[in-house]
Amino acid sequence: MTTGLAHAAQRAGVQFSAQSVGGMFGLYFANRVPTSFAEVMACDKEAFNRFFHRMLDAGVYLAPSAYEAGFVSAAHSAADIDRTIALAAEAFAA
Repeated sequence: MTTGLAHAAQRAGVQFSAQSVGGMFGLYFANRVPTSFAEVMACDKEAFNRFFHRMLDAGVYLAPSAYEAGFVSAAHSAADIDRTIALAAEAFAA
C-alpha cells in the first residue's frame, strides 16, 4: 500500500514518503522517510492534516495525527487498498 501511495503522490508532485513493516505503516509529507525526531518534526504537518481530512471525507479512516502509525489488517481486501490508493491520488491532486 505504501508504494502505491508514494507513486500517487509523486505523480501529483507532492512531497511524500511512506514506510511499512508488516501491517504497520507511517506516512510523511517529506522528500524521504525521516530517520530522526528532528526530521519527523520538520515534516509538513499542515499537508498531512489536509490529506487526512480529504481521506476522511472520502470514507478512509487514517490515524488522525502525523505522528501515529497506521495499520492494515486481514480485514482489508485488495479492493480496499486499491480504493484507498485511488482516493489518495485524488487527494494529492487537490
